[in-house]
Amino acid sequence: VQLQASGGGLVQAGDSLRLSCAGSGRTSVFAMAWFRQAPGKEREFVAVITSNGGHTFYSDSVKGRFTISRDYPKNSAALQMNALKPEDTAVYYCAAGRGVPRDASAINYWGTGTLVTVSS
Repeated sequence: VQLQASGGGLVQAGDSLRLSCAGSGRTSVFAMAWFRQAPGKEREFVAVITSNGGHTFYSDSVKGRFTISRDYPKNSAALQMNALKPEDTAVYYCAAGRGVPRDASAINYWGTGTLVTVSS
């Protein structure tokens, strides 16, 4: 499995941004997740969608603002981010793992990162 994230950029507080994760290989058997890492901080969980797409989970910091989704025919996942805040600034990574991975140690495959910068 290989994953590549895209869609990051520089936006203002309150704006929206949509991140995409293009996958190759058997991503359908894995849960797809997004993590982020801000400068000087550890990588943290953002959102996850189960392998069958039936359940989604979010960190408290993004709940109600971010939406994770996946597209099986396109072998991809997305993260719609609304009402962005400066504290959302980070490199965002897509990832794949078994079960419902909400910790970096539970991830089987990491994708590339994409930088999101939110100005105040």
